[in-house]
Amino acid sequence: MSIDGIRRVEGFKHVVGESRIRHVLLDADGVLQDLPGGWYAAMEPYLGDKVRQFLHQTWKDELPMLAGSGDYMPVLEATLKNYGVVTPVAEVYAAVWKNIVVIEESIAIVRALRSNGYGVHLGTNQERYRGAHMRTVLGYDDLFDVSCYSYDLGVAKPDPAFFTQAAHRIGADPETILFIDDTERNIAGARAAAMPAEQWDLTQGHDLLLHLFAKHGITAT
Repeated sequence: MSIDGIRRVEGFKHVVGESRIRHVLLDADGVLQDLPGGWYAAMEPYLGDKVRQFLHQTWKDELPMLAGSGDYMPVLEATLKNYGVVTPVAEVYAAVWKNIVVIEESIAIVRALRSNGYGVHLGTNQERYRGAHMRTVLGYDDLFDVSCYSYDLGVAKPDPAFFTQAAHRIGADPETILFIDDTERNIAGARAAAMPAEQWDLTQGHDLLLHLFAKHGITAT
């Protein structure tokens, strides 16, 4: 949907001064960006019918790195070798982990929110290699007012401490920040930290996202 199409959505007559919300904190994967075809399809050429087993293993291995502890690349390299993958780890990582499509409709909403005076921030679970790619190659450091990467904060969603630290970094009370994420447990973590939160993902369409903003008195057009 184009930004002109967004502007035609009805029901957005609030202004910043009428709502307690002054900031929006957005998840990345599933909200701002997508992996074409999904993780299983992306890894299948390397692993065949072992793809699910492999991904669930490497996602488990990655958890400490999401909180900033350790180096993911040698861990991923070892797991690939254990599954018989001979393709260099850097090549696999570039083809899968860095294969990110930024969703222009989401970015248009980010820009509209910022234009309307809201602080717009990124709150995402990432290990440092993918996070660095997002910050620089995708340009997220320039797009968002404050970036809250789990590897940088030292704590990952859904831990409520992620949201407490994010609010501290933003410099605002959690009650004034609306969090958008595609995962139910992350929504629960935000609410446990007294941060308003709504679950939404790209498959639901951006009209619904705009209505969720309006529900909280946020002008997103």
